[in-house]
Amino acid sequence: MADKDIFTKTAEFPAQALEMTIEATGKVIDSIPMEGMVKTAKKTGDYWQMLGPGLTTGASDDDPSGIATYSQTGAQYGFGLLWLAAFTFPLMAVVQEMCARIGLVTGRGLAGNIRVYFPKKVLYACTILLFAANAFNIGADLGAMAKGAQLLEPRLNFAAMVIGFAGVSLLLQIFTPYARYAKYLKWLALVLLAYIFSAILAHLNWHSVARNAIIPHVTFSKDQLLLICAILGTTISPYLFFWQTSQEIEEQVMAGKTSIQSRLGAKKEEVKEMRIDVWTGMLLSNLVMFFIIAACGAVLFTHGITKITTAAQAAEALRPFAGNATFWLFAIGIIGTGLLAIPVLAGASSYAIAESLSWKQGLNRKLKQAYAFYGVIILSMLVGLSLNFIGLDPIKALIYSAVANGMVAPLVLFLIVVISSNKKIMGEWVNHRSTTIIGWIVTILMTAAGIAAIVSLF
Repeated sequence: MADKDIFTKTAEFPAQALEMTIEATGKVIDSIPMEGMVKTAKKTGDYWQMLGPGLTTGASDDDPSGIATYSQTGAQYGFGLLWLAAFTFPLMAVVQEMCARIGLVTGRGLAGNIRVYFPKKVLYACTILLFAANAFNIGADLGAMAKGAQLLEPRLNFAAMVIGFAGVSLLLQIFTPYARYAKYLKWLALVLLAYIFSAILAHLNWHSVARNAIIPHVTFSKDQLLLICAILGTTISPYLFFWQTSQEIEEQVMAGKTSIQSRLGAKKEEVKEMRIDVWTGMLLSNLVMFFIIAACGAVLFTHGITKITTAAQAAEALRPFAGNATFWLFAIGIIGTGLLAIPVLAGASSYAIAESLSWKQGLNRKLKQAYAFYGVIILSMLVGLSLNFIGLDPIKALIYSAVANGMVAPLVLFLIVVISSNKKIMGEWVNHRSTTIIGWIVTILMTAAGIAAIVSLF
């Protein structure tokens, strides 16, 4: 009988424990300020809704070629050039904000404004160089994505991967409605978090990281100055200027403002949301730069691996020292950032050329409504794709891209600052004096970076 009582009490215990747990949980939930949680969730949701063109533009800046540049920076100089992430952030953000503001206020893309206010020869020179630079960059990025896929599965065929990635990108751009496609790009931007996680897994010396992030270290050696110029070139790139401005137009068209007249001017709330979007995107871009340099500085530089030429090579070099998790995050990041950056590169060229020649343009249009616009996107992809099959080294492709960017960036920056500083064009949203000063500083820096890119060939 005693044994039976013990059995009965033992069987009843889980039910009693469950009841006690439910009661305790209820009390805990009742003690949580639910109204505050709801408000926080709503604010987070509202913030996410504000993000769009700025976020995708900033994220696309960290393409596989940029990842290779940042990896080389960390491998060659350790934490020594970490300060560049904080230095370039406001410069990049101010320029992109000027571009976005031009789009919001004038109702035209950047190329459209250049066509209206400057000689056509200037515009044609910009668009030709932009197309060339972007095509070389697309080719290098496609190759890097294929190499990244082979890191994850060595049996994959390189040619098939290059063609496959190009095909997927084209199909999404041409046949996916803009509203849905914009959401894909927005969510794809989150792939950049892989690089932040990879750096955390690399067990950084945070005291040293913080010190080098704040205090600039420059040796003024030729190699270091060239690398600094390369970082400026890959961070403040012309394709971002054209894409940012045109995406602001796409958002307005999606909101029903289909004519230039209906898009003229900008409300205070629109400008406020645009600034939050742009500065968030540029912050994400520079944070990723920071953590890639930090991870490679902590692992590769420490172990004497100072020569990195591709993003895939960086991932392979990290694996023996930082482990499989860091390796996988780096490799996945290469593919994800390529899928984000390639449409932006091809799209920027197409927007610029279409506006230069007054073609119907925009990802909001269907293929049959804008054959020429989508034709430029297809041509950009085919040129980039072909570079992987004619024996052109990816590093040379990036060098040629850097040279073309170096020639066009100062010129386009000059035009951006002039347009955004003109009260007749911008009205109440004309640049503040400090913004104009920063714009000219960036123009000077990018001129120096362009000259360095050209000098590096000789």
